[in-house]
Amino acid sequence: MDNQRIFLWMALGLLLWMNYQAWLQDHRVPPPSATAPAAGPESSAEAELPAPPELPDAPAGDTPAGAAAPSGEAPVSGARLRIVTDVLEAGISLTGGDLVSATLPDYPVHKDQPDIPVQLLDPDPNGLFVIRAGLRATESAASVDSSTVYKAQGTEFRLAPGEDVLEVPLTAELPGGVTVTRSWRFERGSYEVGLTQRVDNGGEAPWSGASWLQLRRLHEPPERSFTDVESYSFRGPVVFNGESYEKLDIEDLAAEPVKFVAPGGWVASIQHHFLAAAVPGSERASFLATANEAGIYTLSAVGLPVEVAPGQSAELQDRLFVGPKLQDQLEKTAPKLRLTVDYGWLTIIAQPLFWVLSKIHGLVGNWGWSIIFLTLLIKLAFYKLSETSGKSMAKMRKLQPRMKALQERYADDRQKLSQAMMELYRKEKVNPAAGCLPIIVQMPVFLALYWVLLESVEMRQAPFMLWIDDLSAKDPYFILPLLMGVTMFFQQKLNPAPPDPLQAKVMQILPVVFTVFFAFFPAGLVLYWFVNNLLSILQQWHINRTVERMA
Repeated sequence: MDNQRIFLWMALGLLLWMNYQAWLQDHRVPPPSATAPAAGPESSAEAELPAPPELPDAPAGDTPAGAAAPSGEAPVSGARLRIVTDVLEAGISLTGGDLVSATLPDYPVHKDQPDIPVQLLDPDPNGLFVIRAGLRATESAASVDSSTVYKAQGTEFRLAPGEDVLEVPLTAELPGGVTVTRSWRFERGSYEVGLTQRVDNGGEAPWSGASWLQLRRLHEPPERSFTDVESYSFRGPVVFNGESYEKLDIEDLAAEPVKFVAPGGWVASIQHHFLAAAVPGSERASFLATANEAGIYTLSAVGLPVEVAPGQSAELQDRLFVGPKLQDQLEKTAPKLRLTVDYGWLTIIAQPLFWVLSKIHGLVGNWGWSIIFLTLLIKLAFYKLSETSGKSMAKMRKLQPRMKALQERYADDRQKLSQAMMELYRKEKVNPAAGCLPIIVQMPVFLALYWVLLESVEMRQAPFMLWIDDLSAKDPYFILPLLMGVTMFFQQKLNPAPPDPLQAKVMQILPVVFTVFFAFFPAGLVLYWFVNNLLSILQQWHINRTVERMA
């Protein structure tokens, strides 16, 4: 096998890989580990945890005009508080005290419409996505759920200039003399949201209960499209059971809920570049994931119960994350939460690539130039391998006249032709397969970088220069793919032509095929391949001249 043929196989492999990724998203089998309890808790310990809440729908209210509530889902009703920080605008319902809306002003839906931000949480039934929280009481004590009515001192809370923390306290009175103060905590520059629920028992009987968190969302699967690479990104519920991270299928959840008990676990609803996650603050928590036939899935978590004696108080603390998949912030919020940046099975390569890329960006301040410098580093890392391959290709190029003579001599006997060519390779110490190895070795790096550019929100709508104003989207004028095709053509000219005439003709049109293929890839990935081709051309040109001088 020679260097030219590997390009043909690579094109076929990329097509098969893209289709395989789409098939995985559409036919995902539920992993058995997601339903199994994490190692550690025994059945007796599991009995200490209250069951995850299967809560009723939000209190009924007037459905907005034109909005049809799916499966009887009613819109969130009641007065709402407006929360404004430097990175987040949120809404909290006083009925239930839940986080029911959230927009991200720093992340517009489209680059050309900067005033329309991404809305992550939405109480409208047609795009339902809310976060609920409460206290699940044991025995006959009063619980806190989505029907509990809270009071607040004001209707709008803003993070003031010079302040780093915004606290939003809500209070509710429960039967039996119990007062609950729910405090939402927002920090400057952060998408982590703290939740503290303080229970003051002013009654005569003990109060016992546990805090719970719940994500409730209408599933809206993306339509698969080859021209829209973002459609291959997973959208739906995910869980971490303390040991492994799993994506859940909505249809399977509707047939059979997922339950587990774990220390250090969490649940999240993810989409391309954004997520909302619930991280229980309890030492151990019980989790439940369900879905109904209307496509609404619910992810619940409930922690260990606490008992509050008369005249005493207790605080139960949990955390949420509502925003973009910024890996540094995700890792600070919860262990392994950065896995929601879905690099797939190439995570082991993609995460180090992103780390290097982000370090370079910290120095140069532009993601496009960061990709170029990363390409240089990758080329240096594979330099010796590429050099060995290049020398072999240069020698093969010199042998072209002798190979052509052998083809003419043994035109009617392919077996003797093969033997004669192998003898020629042996005599001249040429390995025809050496040209394949660098490309094969670099393919995992190429695919991992594909997912880094596609999934890393840090590069969402990131400009480079001139007409490239979004490295995570395709080149709007297809100039970069055309340049990449041109460099691929010149790269082929520096390598020996395939001995088979039919294969030679196929190789002549391969740059055109790759140009069309790459036209729909993120511009950042095409930039990587273009720069890599330029460096390969320079390296092979230098090697060819060196081999010719040595002849």
